[in-house]
Amino acid sequence: MSLVKKIIIIATAFLLMSRVQISAQELNCTVQISSQRIQGSNRQVFQTMQRTIYEFMNNTVWTNHVYSYSERIDCNIMINLTEQLSADEFRGTLQVISRRPVFNATYNSTMLNFVDNNIQFQYVEYQPLEFDPTMHRSNLTAILSYYAYLILGFDYDSFSPRGGTEMFEVCERIVNNAQNAPEPGWKPYDGSRNRNRYWLVNNILNREYSNVRDFIYRYHLEGLDRLESSVTEARTGMVETLRLLQDVYRRRPDPFMYYLTIVMEAKKDELINIFREAFPEEKSRVVEILAEIDPANKSDYEKIQQ
Repeated sequence: MSLVKKIIIIATAFLLMSRVQISAQELNCTVQISSQRIQGSNRQVFQTMQRTIYEFMNNTVWTNHVYSYSERIDCNIMINLTEQLSADEFRGTLQVISRRPVFNATYNSTMLNFVDNNIQFQYVEYQPLEFDPTMHRSNLTAILSYYAYLILGFDYDSFSPRGGTEMFEVCERIVNNAQNAPEPGWKPYDGSRNRNRYWLVNNILNREYSNVRDFIYRYHLEGLDRLESSVTEARTGMVETLRLLQDVYRRRPDPFMYYLTIVMEAKKDELINIFREAFPEEKSRVVEILAEIDPANKSDYEKIQQ
């Protein structure tokens, strides 16, 4: 084989590899649609809806960053449809779960795990979903895009200090575009106790809550990612990061801290499992902090000392 042919083959292989890497999208998202509570409908439409949402979440290029196939973010979207308002309009709930790999470990850490109870949208079978960051085209694409960027923002914040700002600003833009939408979840007064999409991104980008974002970075990089190599030092570092959340709670200890609540909901079980193996004095400090900042789950945190 001539040198020229070898060069051509190598160059072609490189280009193919580059295309594979560049074309790999950011999310590895599973989608599940539950419609058992809706009777007498065309059941096929829900299968089509699930496939359409799956393709939208996984095939949309959400950023200008290059991801390899193995770097995609594992996440789940579960939509529970509870009511059919018209031939093509539905109401229900949406659960979003996302995970992040832990350095030198075989398990992933949960970043998000919560339910949005204000889901309402129109879906026309076989109509493609298209996201436009400059306008509110449809409520379904707005909701899905909002959570795609929320997943990305939480992931980026765990790898660099406040690294997800760009993603959260897109969430904010989606919220702003939807202020005239008739569907719930986008306006300050929608929902109960300020638990909606508006207040979540508002909290995240509010400097009053910047310590929560700093916690996410330091907890993962200085704590969780070091557990396999230096467990004692990693746990000590994690205790110190919890004081960042304690500071936020003490400055704004009201029931509307949606952001802090979501972070605690995602990390509760992980924190319990990690500190069950800690030294007695360390257990006491952790339980004291967790019971203060997340009093609703105080009895769960007390299991650390059992």
